[in-house]
This record gives sequence, C-alpha cells and structure tokens, in this order.
Amino acid sequence: MSIHAFKMQLKPGVLDEYRKRHDEIWPELSALLTESGIHDYSIFLDEQTLSLFAVLRVRADSNRDALPDHPVMKRWWDYMAPLMEVEPDNRPKEWALPLIFHHA
Repeated sequence: MSIHAFKMQLKPGVLDEYRKRHDEIWPELSALLTESGIHDYSIFLDEQTLSLFAVLRVRADSNRDALPDHPVMKRWWDYMAPLMEVEPDNRPKEWALPLIFHHA
C-alpha cells in the first residue's frame, strides 16, 4: 500500500458547491474508486488560498492509472471543471506533494 498526496486549486466563490457535490458523490464514482484500489481518500482546504490538499491510500495492486480513461471519471471531471483549475481534458490540475514525514 502507498500514500499519495497532491494539491488542486479551487476557483473563488464555489466552495459551498464543491462541498455539496462531494457530499453527494455519485455511488458509481465511489464504487469505481474502491474497485481501483483507492481508499481512505480525504481532501483538505486551505481557506486563505483555496488550495485543496488530497491524501489517499492506494493498494499495491491498484489500477489507479486507468481512471482517466473511465467514462464515470471523465463525467465527474466534466461536472467539477467549472469549480476548479483544470487541464484541457477537464482533469483537475494536480501538483504532487512529496512525503517529508510520516508517523504510523
């Protein structure tokens, strides 16, 4: 199992809608994440900068790399694109965060 952390960027004025959409996450997306080997996935907010910090655990046998090609993932990215900084394919822009310290 491994831990992945990354940063994303929320647009101004959309925090409530971003939170609402995640509170109502689609069951098929939740299932896809689990089936892909992702669990214990959290997103934190820096309220001053609107930076989002995501941390997730991935099983060793994960197929996380296949997610960008899955129709449910693409549909979610299209749905979320108006709220975040995104790549041309509507994938959220991500900045990897290297692990500096971990206490188990």
